Amino acid sequence: MITSSHYPIEPWQVRETSLDLSILAQSESVFALANGHVGIRGNLDEGDPSAIPGTYLNSFFEMRPLPYAEAGFGYPEEGQTVVNVTNGKLIRLLVDDEPFDLRYGRIVKHERTLDLRNGLLRREVDWVSPAGRSVRVRSTRLVSFTQRAIVAINYEVEALDRATRVVLQSELVANEEVPAASSDPRVAAVLEQPLVHEAHTSSATRSVMIHKTRLSNLRMAAGMDHLVYGSDGVNGDLSPHTHAEDDWARTTVGTRLAPGQSLGLTKFLAYGWSSQRSMPALRDQVDAALSAVLNTGWDELLKEQREYLDEFWDGADVQVDGDPTIQQAVRFALFHVLQAGARSEQRAITAKGLTGPGYDGHSFWDTELYALPVLTATYPRAARDALTWRHSIMDLARDRAATLGLQGVAFPWRTIRGQECSAYWPAGTAAFHINADIANAAMRLVHWTGDAEFARSQALPILAETARLWMSLGYQGEDGKFHIDGVTGPDEYSAVVDDNTFTNLMAARNLRDAAELCRLYPDEARHREVAEAEMNAWLGAADVVAMPFDTLRNVHQQDLGSTDREVWDFETTAANDAYPLLLHSPYFDIYRKQVVKQCDLVMALHWCGDSFTPQEKALAFAYYEPLTVRDSSLSACTQAVIAAEVGHLELAHDYVTEGALVDLRDLAKNTRDGVHIAALAGTWLALVAGFGGMRDHGGRLTFAPRLPATLDGLSFAVRWRGGKVRVQITHDAATYAIEEYKPLDGEHHLELSHHGNTFEISPGTPVTLPIEAIVPLTPRPTQPSGRAPSKARAESVRSDVGAGP
Repeated sequence: MITSSHYPIEPWQVRETSLDLSILAQSESVFALANGHVGIRGNLDEGDPSAIPGTYLNSFFEMRPLPYAEAGFGYPEEGQTVVNVTNGKLIRLLVDDEPFDLRYGRIVKHERTLDLRNGLLRREVDWVSPAGRSVRVRSTRLVSFTQRAIVAINYEVEALDRATRVVLQSELVANEEVPAASSDPRVAAVLEQPLVHEAHTSSATRSVMIHKTRLSNLRMAAGMDHLVYGSDGVNGDLSPHTHAEDDWARTTVGTRLAPGQSLGLTKFLAYGWSSQRSMPALRDQVDAALSAVLNTGWDELLKEQREYLDEFWDGADVQVDGDPTIQQAVRFALFHVLQAGARSEQRAITAKGLTGPGYDGHSFWDTELYALPVLTATYPRAARDALTWRHSIMDLARDRAATLGLQGVAFPWRTIRGQECSAYWPAGTAAFHINADIANAAMRLVHWTGDAEFARSQALPILAETARLWMSLGYQGEDGKFHIDGVTGPDEYSAVVDDNTFTNLMAARNLRDAAELCRLYPDEARHREVAEAEMNAWLGAADVVAMPFDTLRNVHQQDLGSTDREVWDFETTAANDAYPLLLHSPYFDIYRKQVVKQCDLVMALHWCGDSFTPQEKALAFAYYEPLTVRDSSLSACTQAVIAAEVGHLELAHDYVTEGALVDLRDLAKNTRDGVHIAALAGTWLALVAGFGGMRDHGGRLTFAPRLPATLDGLSFAVRWRGGKVRVQITHDAATYAIEEYKPLDGEHHLELSHHGNTFEISPGTPVTLPIEAIVPLTPRPTQPSGRAPSKARAESVRSDVGAGP
């Protein structure tokens, strides 16, 4: 069972009603704010106590050597780790010379609220100092979606019961201490003193500090400026003063407050970095950003933030009737996915976004298979930026392919800058499916947006060069099939296998889509020296790609021979509480048995569903469920999608619940290192592709909606080919409407499909179609011992569950 939440179940916010130091690290990730360029963890304003202090700039990293007991040809020599950059969140408070530290004195009230509509983190604290002075502290912070470089904090202290001297100290601190790493490979390496001071300047209210990394040679600047104010009746000099040193700057202001009076400051922070720009240029960039936001002002900045989010939510919100738990969770999920990519602007979207140091701040294939489908449908500009970054690292991917003796490009399995950074070679070398994942995401954006410029200049090069990779990696066997051997699919518990079904089917799509784009843009194809014979070879290979099938068990194999292996001893593992397996069992034992970390073949049923019959899907899902242990947060959402498609709607709801609560309930026990961006995106996928039945095979948008009995309704919107399509689903019918339509190519309507029947919609003419019940072809499948999906639906009938820690 899923444990009770530390956060009350509320539709548009995540609220912490007391300070529980045992979940401090989790809350720091949950309450993190970001915009794709800069991210700040939800550390307390005063800095102490903290679990993992963190301020991050997208793609700002330091290099470190990758040690090997035995090196091998082609192993990456250097890793990349995200840097905790200069911390500007710090605002320390002294109350009659007593530091405002919540480990001392008495907390009367402590509440923090992540406001999903307004994009704000609010905090209110009533505290009695050890000396008996009572104060109230209110703070509001944001990372601006409209002014990319800007973080802003409004901080106010009020004296409650007697006259009190207060001092505010606003700081910039570089090279903070961070906690030591554990042996868990999902945790980041620790960098000691990664920033080298280059310059600092200061005035009465403003400070700017410039640092550079030692090895990656990246330069960053951080600046702060302040507006100080007092409530009516506050007397005395409120002029702040500032002092700065190499790794530290402080602006201080103090006064005496009578009961009911308050002292406040608004702190504006600006961040910038570059691998090429000079120190004066970066300094001036940050100064300019501070001047611009001072001109905007706090109130207008709040207004800009709300207007930005109003537009986003209008096209992205998912409304879930009948399950308040999932309603809160999907909005929390969408907010964090937006924060990861909104202003990434041709840089990567990483596994943790900018919420924590987990996985060293790397980007993986989950970006293209989880986050980008959501962004393509709700905020396509961010998806385009992320794919533009992939296009920008093609030269590095071409070098990697050449090192491996292959043609085309081989994109890295994990990276920040573009070089392969995985010392685990079965993934870093053999997980070639990432190339098809990227190509598929690029083609999806073309189909969804009709963006011809992106298709010609970026998607075509990506697809053509990845197609060349598959042709040099695979071969046509004596059986006439196109085989791809020695690869690792999405399931990392089955490494270096032959004919992984997911990889093969995604490669076939890659080959077909590459030929389609090259024929659509022949001039660009000729520029890349793609001839008709090469396109025909791509199509020929795609038509005969191998799909291993077990005729004895009547089921598709995850990879060739996989169903013949010994089944893992799940009973003993459960009895010993030995999950996740990667931390308790040797890989050689995992590799040689039937056990699935994340639903590999089931992912093929989702993303390549038009390659399977309904009966094949039902039998495959039933076969792989008892083998899948979900040691990856990526698994539950895809299992939810296919469970819904094959008619196991209640099981799908169980999986939706588990996937949606991975961070709000810390189900993977590692939210401390940052939220799970891909799994959060999977919450949207589980609802929209699961209960909404949405697919986009072959560039056609289709729906096959069905709801479990436990939900009363579901509605969502997607942005498709110049229109915003709104879908409203009940148990009996689905209504489709089009809004904000800007026709592409002279079209005046959109063609969609509902349960296999094609129909058209035009603005102002919604279409309502019936939904028939489905009878599953198999009994509800079981899961490995102790690994059935967690349940929390019983809690969702009360909106006040989990109000306490």
